[in-house]
Amino acid sequence: MTLTTHPLSLAIAACMAGGCSVERLTAVEPIESPTADAAAHGQSPLDATTDAFNDDSDGPPSSGDDDTVDASMCEDAVFFTAQPLGIWNDVDDAGYNVFNNVYNTDADPGPQGLYACSYHSWYATSDQPGNAGVVGSYPNVQVNYYTKVGDASVAPAVGSFQTITSTFAEMGPHVGVYEFAYDIWLNGIVSAGSSQILIWVDNFNRVPAGSLLETTTVDGRTYEVWTTPDNASIVLKSTTPFTYGTVDLFAIIRWAIDQSLLRSDSTLWQIDFGVEIESTAGENAKFQVEDFSITTM
Repeated sequence: MTLTTHPLSLAIAACMAGGCSVERLTAVEPIESPTADAAAHGQSPLDATTDAFNDDSDGPPSSGDDDTVDASMCEDAVFFTAQPLGIWNDVDDAGYNVFNNVYNTDADPGPQGLYACSYHSWYATSDQPGNAGVVGSYPNVQVNYYTKVGDASVAPAVGSFQTITSTFAEMGPHVGVYEFAYDIWLNGIVSAGSSQILIWVDNFNRVPAGSLLETTTVDGRTYEVWTTPDNASIVLKSTTPFTYGTVDLFAIIRWAIDQSLLRSDSTLWQIDFGVEIESTAGENAKFQVEDFSITTM
């Protein structure tokens, strides 16, 4: 899997211009392994005894709208980073990356630590002060679909897929301002001509960038649709938050194309799932993912 580097200044500029929905770095230079050269990369394996966060939740969720995930599932983390752009590449040789995407600080270590047992079992502890609506971090799990061909990058056409579905389960602290969201990058990643579809599954006090276009139903779920003037950022905010379930990403992409929000010849570059954190209200808060997968045909 090939990863590229995008300048931090580009993400910050996008945030300022677009109301902080297009604001993230989504790929950095690869790290050879989760434990090799740990000191050089500001990363290390971790014994669970160093995690001082305690959570009283018990039991897995019992329904799609329940707000509980077993907080003890990732107890023996094998990867840790407090580096603002620390990444665990190609976890379990399955093509997934877990990314401590923090971009509002030059400090190392930064205000957020990421602990991972696997690509589908990880959590971040974050202390974000809040900055006038600016998202401070987006810890996430991601899959890249583009490949390098010489000096160029190419990505498959959306039309080459028959299905793209994803499962997830998450738990947030219900403090501050944040939302758990899918982030789908099309026609590039934080670049001229690229488009971003965010699917806000579980929102806590955030307001999307842009303006409210309409309310629609896709695959049985109802979303508010928010867009920026150039449609570079498209947010589908679920009107009923859900903390786990299956999402038909392909149906949402096709809907956006049918509504002329995306080009019909769009290409798929990257799919992320994580939490956009704007503020933790002065607390060191825990954000947890305990299920994630993507299935394509």
